[in-house]
Amino acid sequence: MESAVGARRGAAVTPPVTVIGVGADGWDGLVEPTRQRILDADVLLGGDRHLALIPPVDGQVRRPWPRPLSDLDGFLAEFGDARVVALASGDPFVSGIGTRLAAILGERLESIPAVSSVALARSRMRWSAESSTVVTLVGRDPNTLRRELAPGARLLVLSSDESTPAAVARILVEHGLGDSRVTVLGDLGAVDESRTEFTASDGPGTSIPRLHALAIEARGPAGPATSWATGLPDEAFEHDGQLTKRDQRASALSRLAPRPGALLWDVGAGAGSVAIEWLRAHPTTAAIAVEHHPDRAARIVRNAARLGVPRLRLVTGRAPDALADLPAPDAIFVGGGATADGLLDLCRDALTPGGRLVVHGVTFETEELLLAAFRAHGGELTRLSVEHAAPLGGRFHGWQPSRAVTQWAWTKPLTERENA
Repeated sequence: MESAVGARRGAAVTPPVTVIGVGADGWDGLVEPTRQRILDADVLLGGDRHLALIPPVDGQVRRPWPRPLSDLDGFLAEFGDARVVALASGDPFVSGIGTRLAAILGERLESIPAVSSVALARSRMRWSAESSTVVTLVGRDPNTLRRELAPGARLLVLSSDESTPAAVARILVEHGLGDSRVTVLGDLGAVDESRTEFTASDGPGTSIPRLHALAIEARGPAGPATSWATGLPDEAFEHDGQLTKRDQRASALSRLAPRPGALLWDVGAGAGSVAIEWLRAHPTTAAIAVEHHPDRAARIVRNAARLGVPRLRLVTGRAPDALADLPAPDAIFVGGGATADGLLDLCRDALTPGGRLVVHGVTFETEELLLAAFRAHGGELTRLSVEHAAPLGGRFHGWQPSRAVTQWAWTKPLTERENA
């Protein structure tokens, strides 16, 4: 392979890899310089559909993407110093192969995008970028859509295949948004481009093009999980009583401070409420819920899917042993089991510099531990006591206190000197 392409190239400098976006109009829609870049390539990569659009070239090696894409790094390494062109749909960086190639190739990667399906869909719907949100379901759990659902929302959904519209319709109905209007924009940019509409409660028709985007105008009442503010109602979660309650959860999350790209450990996760709200804060956050009770672990998975964050990672096991080999977190919440031998020291050590640790306790034993940690390491020690109005009988009401929670919040110093 390397000798053949080397003979064609006769060059010693490793060339870039070029990813080229191809629209639904195929070869005819490419400008001449882009066509020439494809024809001059030693190796042409892409999906079977894309490769079939390109005229044959003598001596050119053509390879479809490996399935699965998990060994894409090794696949690309096969081509050595060959001039490689990869084909993608539309804009390679809109739910496309471009992101994965960039992670492997870095500055070696060049990109020549076509008009993306998102741009075409917005144009067809006459929706501005500012008034609409893009959700990709390509290769993802359709429950990802749930995070974005709210009355009045305009959503552009990049579908995985022809089964996506029915899955989306079911989710909308489950959220009380059955009146939502859904537009199926098929084969955008092609000569046979199509457009059909349906109401979520009615469901889609039987003829759905495989390549399409969905435009959703969400209509219906607001449910309990439509807010991105911390502290969702307790009834938004399925639980057996092991739940960080709404007010204490909001307090913990404000100190954990979710940030784009940050990872949370939720230790003794119970219903998974803290990890789930952390993930709902931003699409690029990550979280690992650690829970040893099998029934609760299964409940965490259901809660995460229903609240739009199926990407939550679950580790079924007991801390601290279950924390071994987990990636370093930017924040840790310990909602249960804080008295486990060595757990708090392990959590403090595991945090990245500047990371945040929040621990809740309701027992004397845990409170004593947190007081000792506060004296030894500083931070913020808070006692959270909440009372709610409740009926006392007849027409009278009074305050009903919840169990008080002791909260220790600590931020890891940025340098070892600060930590000394």
